[in-house]
Amino acid sequence: MDTPPPALQTHWCAETIAYDGSQLRAHWLLDRFTLVGDAVVAFRGPCSVKTEEIADLEDLDGPGIAAHDMVHFVWESFAATDLLLAVHRQRLFAAQVREVVQQLAPSTKVSRTGDDLYVGNGKLSISIATVSPVSSLMHFAVNASPGGAPVAIASLSQLGIEPGAFAAAVLTRVSDEQASIQSARAKVRAKGEWR
Repeated sequence: MDTPPPALQTHWCAETIAYDGSQLRAHWLLDRFTLVGDAVVAFRGPCSVKTEEIADLEDLDGPGIAAHDMVHFVWESFAATDLLLAVHRQRLFAAQVREVVQQLAPSTKVSRTGDDLYVGNGKLSISIATVSPVSSLMHFAVNASPGGAPVAIASLSQLGIEPGAFAAAVLTRVSDEQASIQSARAKVRAKGEWR
């Protein structure tokens, strides 16, 4: 009998992957990393999202989504194909990333507006949540070093944060949070339920 996977599997991919938006699809984590079930994978690489892959309608007429060097997170969950739940998960993820950055660079003020993180006027992150017929999906990426973006950005290198350590801290925090959520959900009894 197979052992069931944890509530959320995590993986750091040491290989450079150029993110173009095509990775945000059902079963990419299975196809690329043989991860079955809910999972988050982190990797480093450039970003240049093709127009046909842009999910956020506001970005279609924008300056484009690009950067030379980012730490990317791709999350697929099979719990529900609910876009509202996916956006809630995305906002929680952004808040958790903000906490990690604050811990690793305590003197830095990081602000969050929705799913976007900023240091001063520099945009630190990009993100999108969407759904497929079988899952919900999220891409979240943080600038690892400056360059290549069509807007003013902030980066981990400017904050003195090593990208690999940052990714590991985020993956641990998110995995622990999901385990805590699963536990909280399982230990609550229904109103009117008696032992």
